[in-house]
Amino acid sequence: AQPIFAQRGQEGLLLDKMMVKRAARFPRRLREPLNLGVVGTFAVGWLLPRLPRFERAHPGVDLRLSTHNNRVDLAGEGLDGAIRFGGGAWHGTRAVRVLEAPLAPVCAPALARRLRTRADVAAQVLLRSYRADEWPRWFAAAGVPAPSPLRGPVFDTSLAMAQAALQGVGVALLPVRLFESELRAERLVQPFATSVSLGAYWLTSLQSRPPSPALLAFSEWLQAEVAGERA
Repeated sequence: AQPIFAQRGQEGLLLDKMMVKRAARFPRRLREPLNLGVVGTFAVGWLLPRLPRFERAHPGVDLRLSTHNNRVDLAGEGLDGAIRFGGGAWHGTRAVRVLEAPLAPVCAPALARRLRTRADVAAQVLLRSYRADEWPRWFAAAGVPAPSPLRGPVFDTSLAMAQAALQGVGVALLPVRLFESELRAERLVQPFATSVSLGAYWLTSLQSRPPSPALLAFSEWLQAEVAGERA
């Protein structure tokens, strides 16, 4: 079996068997608080629909969620852990990879009907995040020259960007795995399969503080949920 928090260079920490056994003996009769910060896109698009299963599996954990836009201060906010998007290297933290989330263009159905080829995307309003390299990387993967300069508003959350796409403002580059309900309902459309992977979602916690039994229980459940979806 893989360790709960996998070793990742000098920034990672391999939990010993004693800590894993401690999590397994987590007392269900007690309600231990678990203060967790979660990037909003992951919270709405993946975690919230699955929370009833966590509650049934771990009634002894008093889960307290707060959302953020990928900027989080674990110590300053009094958090036991945080789920965030990136490459997995944050100073002073241990990190376990949770979910891959490639980015692909999505837009409203009416706009999608105007997109015949990938090159047509370059002529649209491009909804952007604060990570400036995302659209250029996607155009490179699509084999299409990126427009210069990029034209379109910048958002601090993917949730706000998705709402703009729903309203027909432009084409958004989003982690489609977290917008499956909108895609299934055809409120959003993914016109092209080309995607680009620029990071993943990670569960992080402070290296200076041993993870609590509640955090270990949540980590085990989280990884089991993701593994079950891949099976």
